[in-house]
Amino acid sequence: MKSEFALAFNEITERFSLPAETVMEALEAAMISAYRRSVNASSAQNVEVKILPESGGVEVFVEKEAVEEVENEQTEVALEIALDFNPEAELGDMVMVESTPTDFGRVAAQTAKQVILQRLREAEREAQYEEYVEREGDLVHGTVHSVTPQAVTVGLGRAEAILPRNQQIPGEHFRVRDRIRTYVLEVRRSPRGPVIVVSRTHPHMLRRLLEMEVPEINQGLVEIKSIAREAGKRAKVAVAALREGVDPVGACVGMRGVRIQSIVRDLSDEKIDVIEWHPDPATFVAKALAPARVSGVYLSEEIDRGKTAIVVVPEDQLSLAIGRAGVNARLGAKLTGWRIDIKSLPETAVESLMLLTSDSSFAEVAEEQSETILQVEVILTKKEEGRPITPEEYQTLTSFVDRVQSEIESRRDARRQVEIEKLAEVRASFPEIAFEVELTEVDLSTRVLNLLIEGGYKTAGQVLEKLGMDEDAILGLPGIGPKAMVEITETLNSYSYPEPVIEIEEIAKEEVVADEVEGEPEPVLEIEETIEAEVATEVEAPVIEEEAEAEVEEVIADAIEELTEKLGESIKIPALSEEEFKKDSAESKQRRKEQSRIMEFDPELGEVVVRRRRKRDEDAWDKEDY
Repeated sequence: MKSEFALAFNEITERFSLPAETVMEALEAAMISAYRRSVNASSAQNVEVKILPESGGVEVFVEKEAVEEVENEQTEVALEIALDFNPEAELGDMVMVESTPTDFGRVAAQTAKQVILQRLREAEREAQYEEYVEREGDLVHGTVHSVTPQAVTVGLGRAEAILPRNQQIPGEHFRVRDRIRTYVLEVRRSPRGPVIVVSRTHPHMLRRLLEMEVPEINQGLVEIKSIAREAGKRAKVAVAALREGVDPVGACVGMRGVRIQSIVRDLSDEKIDVIEWHPDPATFVAKALAPARVSGVYLSEEIDRGKTAIVVVPEDQLSLAIGRAGVNARLGAKLTGWRIDIKSLPETAVESLMLLTSDSSFAEVAEEQSETILQVEVILTKKEEGRPITPEEYQTLTSFVDRVQSEIESRRDARRQVEIEKLAEVRASFPEIAFEVELTEVDLSTRVLNLLIEGGYKTAGQVLEKLGMDEDAILGLPGIGPKAMVEITETLNSYSYPEPVIEIEEIAKEEVVADEVEGEPEPVLEIEETIEAEVATEVEAPVIEEEAEAEVEEVIADAIEELTEKLGESIKIPALSEEEFKKDSAESKQRRKEQSRIMEFDPELGEVVVRRRRKRDEDAWDKEDY
């Protein structure tokens, strides 16, 4: 039969859903606090507690000093008692001895209870945080616990989540005990435990719902390219097939719309448009405005305005393309990443006709489309008078608009290419590091500096770039006049921009030589040219030039004399007759040099030194430094 301690211990582990080791550590910490409280022990004294799971008994071990006579029982213990716990203990040693009190007392017991509860709460909060921080970005089911104007509290089992007002679908109402599905937006720590923030408006919630409902997405057959959503109103999803023969839109919609209808019900009847993604931007923009029918899409990419798509739709499709309160156009722009400008076909035809008749640069196009222009004028007149227009006439308007807009698009692309080339030239005229130099570092007057900062310029590179591309843009800023322009131009052009610093590590010559010749015999520089070249290659020693040979000979002679004086002995050189010396002077001199003198590179001095070798017997040579 289990003891009461074991039963209580198991109940705690199950109630708090904590590991047995964590609960045991909390109990031990509680008993240590109770002991310190009961005997007023110092926090510096080492205290250990051992709990016996079978019986629930507690043993307290305290570090005490082994002494002959005990004066303070809390910090000292007799040597004979210390030997029972540590047979090798000696006087002055610190020994862990058992000091379990017979009764902790009421205050100590209350302290132990508080410590146990505190540790268990901390462990439970940490376990909850570790569990839900890994679920960020996932869907969770929960039950509504309470509803306030500011937020809804959702129970997730062991923890509670907060659904703020701005993360709720507009018009959605909750009641206590309602089962809802939410998206884990954020998990963070707080003094009262983990704070779990959930959402029902995040676009990724729709992504997770699609992944759950559509098996082809989990299997990697269909990919979600982008999602645009206005919670409670409408959402658009662009999908693409990763395997040939798979219909991405049909896979997401399901048989008779079963799959998509399940998601719609989960999102409080939010309308969802599933669109097939296309690599061509014009085609993708046209599909993104579904269910509206599009006559033509014309793209424009400009450095200042960014990416803009002019979409031409039939007159009866204009309101459908824009959508209620512009929601269809906004979602299409978010989905594609293009700024969308929607125009009706008659409106665009009128603008194109005026452009051809008023702009001389389009004279060639006007001459080419002269017959079509007459037809377009007749069609527009019928439209203005309210007479019906046939489908063939609408086709004529569509072809005319397409021809003119294509010409405008091609010219716009040509201008953009010129601007890109000019921008590259302007940026090459000043150092690239100018984009990292703040305007506050440049010596501009306070007034001009404040005007530039108010105009949105932060670095010197931005101002120099705009001056090179369009000076009028700077001159058009409020408060900027000709004098200010002169100050800006002269100051920025004369400023000394810092150059990128390249740190080169300098290695001492002695260290290089030591690394190269480490573990090898010290190289010797002899007078012979072949030896000099070899040693110079190995240790990078200085090369003796031919013009300096005379100086070297003088240095060698002086060194020999100094060494002779220091050693107090003469150098023995074989005596030769005058006739023999004259006959073979060159060979004898060279032989004597080789036998009596050598030159070596000294790594400590970093230069070539001269050494003398003295022969003591036939096979032994001694070297002495000069």
